Amino acid sequence: MFTGIIEGQGKIKRLTRKAAAAFLEVEAAIDLSDVAIGDSIAVNGVCLTVTVKAGTSFGADVSAETLDKTTFKLLPAGDIVNLEKALRAGGFAGGHFVLGHVDAVSRILSRTEKSGSLILGIAADENLSRYIVEKGSVAVDGVSLTVNKLEKSRFYVNIIPHTTSRTTLISRKQSDLVNIETDILGKYVEKLMRAPRAIDNEFLARHGFQGQD
Repeated sequence: MFTGIIEGQGKIKRLTRKAAAAFLEVEAAIDLSDVAIGDSIAVNGVCLTVTVKAGTSFGADVSAETLDKTTFKLLPAGDIVNLEKALRAGGFAGGHFVLGHVDAVSRILSRTEKSGSLILGIAADENLSRYIVEKGSVAVDGVSLTVNKLEKSRFYVNIIPHTTSRTTLISRKQSDLVNIETDILGKYVEKLMRAPRAIDNEFLARHGFQGQD
């Protein structure tokens, strides 16, 4: 689990294809001294398990599903990525709970600057926008952001200078693709609302409210 507060950046050394899967190697500009083999690191919002560690670099296996559902298949060597180590018990949770499970790859439809902040308009079809609410949270390339506005087929996020300066979002431009993870809370609520909820005498009796007729 992560918070969407980016700790630093890394550079893609190489992405080696292995049939439908791949192996990713990253040169990290963050402290890896407390990272062990088997630990999780979010790379552009994608949760990966560290399987190789050497100095300031780490490697991770990338499944076929992850390649298919994220921007990883498009990452060239030398590309800069956002990095966040997994949240530890007792750690400071400054963003929102991010699982590192990307819901969709979306396109940046607009990029504007206002009062020093960067405003991105990002595409969101019905399957994605159903889990996005105004003033709710969303992770864009692993960065925890607040949804400022939601329209039929897009949403907007306002990124303050501090965040742009510490993440790859500063270099994102119109038409770029980004990883999107919506807030997990909405998915759980939807599932609970879809569950059968008939309240009858049998239901009440089963839960101790009355005797059966």
